Amino acid sequence: MANTPQAKKRARQNEARFQVNKARRSRIRTYLRKVEEAIASGDKDAASAALRAAQPEIMRGVTKGVMHKNTASRKVSRLSARVKAIG
Repeated sequence: MANTPQAKKRARQNEARFQVNKARRSRIRTYLRKVEEAIASGDKDAASAALRAAQPEIMRGVTKGVMHKNTASRKVSRLSARVKAIG
């Protein structure tokens, strides 16, 4: 356990930041799941709309430090290729 006042404050800050990042990651995963479900249903319009909604959310995760830039780009690229391949 943290002993010094600085270490105690650091622990509080880390916990608060963890909660924010956890919520943000969950939000990104929700958007990704919506795209996946639309792809699975075979509805190209719904899938492309879901992808358009998910893209800024994924990239926001990059700017907030939740996800690496290349990881986000890879996910968007693969999802857009799968949406494009529908019917």
